[in-house]
Order: sequence, then C-alpha cells, then structure tokens
Amino acid sequence: MYPRPGTSYAKLAAISLLTIGCLYVLRPFLAAILFAGAVVISSWPLYMHLLRVMRGRRTLAALTMTLTLTFIVIMPLALVAWTLADDVSRFYEQVRIAVENGSAAPPAWLRRIPLVGDSIADYLDELMHSREQMLELAKRMLEPARKYLLTGGIVLGTGVAQMSLAAFVAFFLYRDGLQLLSSIAVGMHKVIGEGSAKVAEIVSQTVRGVMYGLLGTALAQALVAALGFAIAGVPAVALLGVATFIMSLVPVGPPLIWGGAALWLFNQGSMGWGVFMIVWGLVLISGVDNVVKPLLISRGSSLPFLLVLLGVLGGVLAFGFVGLFIGPVLLAVGYSLMRDWTGVKPAIPPAED
Repeated sequence: MYPRPGTSYAKLAAISLLTIGCLYVLRPFLAAILFAGAVVISSWPLYMHLLRVMRGRRTLAALTMTLTLTFIVIMPLALVAWTLADDVSRFYEQVRIAVENGSAAPPAWLRRIPLVGDSIADYLDELMHSREQMLELAKRMLEPARKYLLTGGIVLGTGVAQMSLAAFVAFFLYRDGLQLLSSIAVGMHKVIGEGSAKVAEIVSQTVRGVMYGLLGTALAQALVAALGFAIAGVPAVALLGVATFIMSLVPVGPPLIWGGAALWLFNQGSMGWGVFMIVWGLVLISGVDNVVKPLLISRGSSLPFLLVLLGVLGGVLAFGFVGLFIGPVLLAVGYSLMRDWTGVKPAIPPAED
C-alpha cells in the first residue's frame, strides 16, 4: 500500500504551517538564538575538552562555559554601555550650562597646534563669547550629537540584553548539545542524504572561521591600542584595552577610545604625545580593523571581502549589535554551501617568480 498523494500534501502543508508558526513565536529571540548557536559551535572543542576534565558532568561544564562568556563579554559590555550613557548626559549638561553662562572657553593647548592653532583658538574664542552664535551652534550640533551618542548607548544596551539571553540559551545548547547533534544528524540525513555529514562539517568550519576572525581582530586591536596607550603614558591602560576590545565589535568604535585618549593628552599639554596617539590610532589600530579582520574572516571561510562587509553592515541592520557576528556567519555559511554544491573552487592566484 502506498500513501495517497493527497495525504502526502496534507502532511507537507501541516509541517510547513507548524514550521512557520514556530518561527513566528521565536522571532523576537531569533538573533539571540543564532548568536548562541554561533558561540557554541565555535567553542564546542573547548567544551568537549572541559567535559572530559570534569568527567562527563554536563551541567557543570555548561555552567562554566556560560559564566566565562558572561564575565569576559557581557559584563564589560554592560559597564561600557552604562558609562557611555552616564558620561554623555553629564558632558552635555556641563556644556549647556557653560554656553548659557558665557563661561565657555577654548582649551589652551589649541594655540600650540602648529600653523593653524592660533586661528582656530581665536575663532572659537570669538564664537564662545557670542551667546547668540553659541546657542545657535548648540542647537544645530550638540543636540544631534547627544542623540547620536545616546543611540549608541542604547544599541550597546540592547546588545547586552541580546547577549544575556544568548548566554542563557547557550547553557542549554552546551548541556544538551550531544543529544541535539544526534537529532540534527538524523534529520539532515533524512533531508539531504549521504552528503549530510559533509554539509555539517562545512557549516561548523565556516562558523568557527568567521567567529575566530572577529574575535581575533578584536584581540589584536586591543593589544595594539594598549601598547600605544602605554607608550604615550595614558593612564588605565588595562581598562582602555578592554574597552577597545569591546568597541572593536562596533562600527567606528575604537576611535572613540583612542580619540578620547588623544584629547586627554592634548588637555594635559602633551602635544607631541597627542599627535602620536592620533597617528597610532589611524595607522595601526584602525589598520588592524581594515586589514586584519577581512584577512582573518576571508581566510577562515574563503568569504570574499565584499560579502564580509555586507555581512557586518546587513547583520547590524537586521539583528542589532549581535548582527556583527550573525551577518558574516550566515553569509559565509550560505556561500560555502553554494560553492560546495556547485563544485566551484576559489581561484588561486599563480605564484610569482
């Protein structure tokens, strides 16, 4: 006896509707779930090693991995988000009071800038002593800048919430990961067939390559920035290094750290070290982001540079802060699977003589 065609279509329709319903229910948590999956896949070898050390205690090993993620990433990110929002509000209020009272004055170090320092200082001094011009300038620039910085703080705060939920999901993915892998393997074999194991291997390798590239770049930027801060004599090198590591995951994030360090040096009267900090930041710290990140991600997943950029930007627009990871991962997995399906290999340039 063979099943009637109508019965098969009814089953397919029921499964499709059920799948759509499940995705609709999980839609608010989709970004956190995808990020948790990427973290678990990329750190799975470490979890398996920890599981062996703990003699198969899955709950303890999963809790250890989750707490590590929380202390290394989530708590520093929450501290940066809270500090940014608090400092922006305080700075805006101080500038507003200074403008209204007419007590604002350009910093003394401006006049020590070669060639253009005196001109800039004279213009700012004239501007700051004109209450009408200052109020107009504040209306046009300070309020939009305040909104922009507060929006950045909100984005970071949303990222903290997403990562906290992702850590919660990751605990169960670690703990029940072996059973989940078995179920996924059976399901993929029924859907794909003999090539399911190869597809799973491509997905895991691609996810690890992209995640290692993003985190490796963040670590490289933090180390380069910390070295520059130490050379220039900026205080709290360790804290600023951690802040650079976190902010390197945000577009145009590191310049907020090394730019602030340069302004502090200028305000302390260290013109030479302030210029050094700007050059160090533009050439080396930003150079790591512009060169090392695409190289690491492309080498780990053979993903073209354009797709890396589109993945980062599109991921942020689609998923928020955690989209920095999800976007490149999804594009890399899709590209790798398509390349394997079509059999097209990336072109290897001939060796130079």
